[in-house]
Amino acid sequence: MNLAVVGATGLVGREILKVLEEHKFYPEIFIPVASPRSAGLPLTFNNKTYFIHTHEQAIAAKPDIAIFSAGGSTSKEWAPKYAAAGITVIDNSSAWRMDPEIPLIVPEINASILTKNHKIIANPNCSTIQLVLVLAPLHAKYTIKRIVASTYQSVTGTGAKAVKQLENERKGISGEMAYPYPIDLNLFPHGGDFLENGYTTEEMKLVNETHKILHDNSIRITATIVRVPVMGGHSEAINLEFENDFTVEEVVQLLGSTPGVTVRDDIKNNIYPMPLYAAGKDDVFVGRIRRDESMPNSLNLFIVADNLRKGAATNAVQIAEYLALNRI
Repeated sequence: MNLAVVGATGLVGREILKVLEEHKFYPEIFIPVASPRSAGLPLTFNNKTYFIHTHEQAIAAKPDIAIFSAGGSTSKEWAPKYAAAGITVIDNSSAWRMDPEIPLIVPEINASILTKNHKIIANPNCSTIQLVLVLAPLHAKYTIKRIVASTYQSVTGTGAKAVKQLENERKGISGEMAYPYPIDLNLFPHGGDFLENGYTTEEMKLVNETHKILHDNSIRITATIVRVPVMGGHSEAINLEFENDFTVEEVVQLLGSTPGVTVRDDIKNNIYPMPLYAAGKDDVFVGRIRRDESMPNSLNLFIVADNLRKGAATNAVQIAEYLALNRI
């Protein structure tokens, strides 16, 4: 298949190229796309040199798939134009996720709903992807009634500017601030923009996207987002209340057999999920699996994943692989 990557020079865009190489997904024609100021500049992919295209040039080249990672405004403007040209768009931004006509896809869970008529496909929020990959098999077996989620999110989720802020602070250098406060030796309960209900946009994404992917709006969900001075990935402390009872042994066995999930849960040897361990890996890691003794039918979990990998780049590439394999 022929492939375009829109936003190829950005933090997630570069990770997409890396994942494509690791997965040996080599398109016949590769079209990197970035902002007009980058047009014509060289870019290396799979040991070959390519040159950055404009949107107009990319659409004219008619790739089969375009993976977008260039922000919501770019996606809103250009994704429909690619789609109108017959190009299937896999979009990493939040622009289309809650559109009822646009599928929100985590391949291990719901790729089977995709058809040739779906010309724009949404990639979920990074925190949502790692959460639902663990929750989907649990919901299918025990029926989740309520989720309490506290996430500890890497600066890489904000972008290159935030990474630079953390690096500058650790070196004692003054520079441009991505956050309203220092992030090194600090953390703050603020991700996204605050809404009238007191929650942030990042917290409500977790709520709304989980409902959509699991196809169950009856699940009660509350979330708190915390930004932490970490580069390796996002972590989530999750409390679940089920309709049906379970045993911890059943849960461990079920999650251990779930594609894309790795159980790290050996407290005797201090083995549990950590961003440092998850960095650069595609899997979602889960541990600290234990019954919540304060409530019936309730479970605690700790979930970690590299937010630039499965939380963004890997999930998008897996969607492209599914489309290619199934000729959609």
